[in-house]
Amino acid sequence: MIMEQKLLELLNKIFPIHVTKVESVTNEMYRCTAEEGNYFARVTNYKSLDEQLEEVHYTNFLFKEGLGVSPTIRSINGKIVEKITLNNKNILMVLYKAAPGIHLPRQQWNASILKELGRQIGKLHRLSQKFEEMYPVSNINDWHDNEEYAFLKYIPEEESSIREIASDVLSTIKHIPKNKSNYGLLHGDLWLENVLVDQESKIKMVDFQDCEKHFYIFDLAVPIYSALEYSFVGGGNIVEYGRSITKAIMEGYEEENKLSPEMLEKLPLFIKLKEVFEYSLMHMYWDKEKLTEEQIRIMNHFRMRIECKHAFLNM
Repeated sequence: MIMEQKLLELLNKIFPIHVTKVESVTNEMYRCTAEEGNYFARVTNYKSLDEQLEEVHYTNFLFKEGLGVSPTIRSINGKIVEKITLNNKNILMVLYKAAPGIHLPRQQWNASILKELGRQIGKLHRLSQKFEEMYPVSNINDWHDNEEYAFLKYIPEEESSIREIASDVLSTIKHIPKNKSNYGLLHGDLWLENVLVDQESKIKMVDFQDCEKHFYIFDLAVPIYSALEYSFVGGGNIVEYGRSITKAIMEGYEEENKLSPEMLEKLPLFIKLKEVFEYSLMHMYWDKEKLTEEQIRIMNHFRMRIECKHAFLNM
């Protein structure tokens, strides 16, 4: 509560709103209730000032172009990223206006909603190309330069078969020829939890903190992976479910942007990248000496799936 109280005081001092309540969502994101409406404050040094400035410039551009993203609120000093001191640490803060909509219950992710999600991702990538033509990107990393992709640094050496698979996936993707139509700025973490849906089925994308330069198809692989992992609730065949959600997302996407047949054929490869990525993150962030029974179960599930070369998606 001490942190929330300090943030409340800082927000009222730095931004042109009257905050009455601050609640922690994560250790970096705080929900802010103000007289003017609802907001979210991101407080982090996850990226440098230059990276965050470029990221916010990008998302504000997307907002102005009509994409469903959260706009930022400038401080009374006219800044979109503010340097603050919190608990004797220098840190960066960005304030976002809360996007309308809710996290849909699992069973409501139907073909219609997923097609609309695909359409918005296609629009995102089309606008990203426009943004990069107008404002060449110099501070946001290429995906493989981010620490989270240093798989062999975090996956234990004794897990030789998984390390070999991880290395092969990384090498294969790094050698795919890049061009403006298949590679550029994207969201990078489009889990269904980072998608809000309002009463008119309009979609808002939130949390661009992991935006990076990557193959566009990765932004399609992540929500497909997410839907297969979390939103299937039975009542049918999961293989057919995977095909149906992929078809819906792809149909929506192609209404706004095009990917070559050669790139579309690589979708299972990028889903495998996401799977190995998640497994590597467990080793990167979880305390191996204090793993819970649930964490052990999840890690073993991933180990078996990766080692057996399980195809997460059958096209």
